[in-house]
Amino acid sequence: VQLQASGGGLVQAGGPLRLSCAASGLTFSRYVMGWFRQAPGKEREFVAGISRSGVNTFIPETVKGRFTISRDNAKNTVYLQMNSLKPEDTAVYYCAADLSSVVYRDQTLYDYWGQGTQVTVSS
Repeated sequence: VQLQASGGGLVQAGGPLRLSCAASGLTFSRYVMGWFRQAPGKEREFVAGISRSGVNTFIPETVKGRFTISRDNAKNTVYLQMNSLKPEDTAVYYCAADLSSVVYRDQTLYDYWGQGTQVTVSS
């Protein structure tokens, strides 16, 4: 199983960025997908989750209204659209897959992880 995250980079505050995560080696549509992030010196935190069909999404209050998650099961890819970025959004962003029917915020419940992509927001 491989999860390949991409799309990170340097962006000015207020700008948008879209991350992608391409999955291989698994039946993508059977997995709940999540995005997490980890800033230096901080714990990894949940920023978005999406159900297997893509109908249900879960965004925590910390990023609600700015981040959206979507998936294309035909392309085995999940996306994280980030708008109105802030310097505090700077972190390494990870995608993760969970063989489950429920979207969990708990990172320990996810089965597979991508390598992470760096997002840096300048002020």
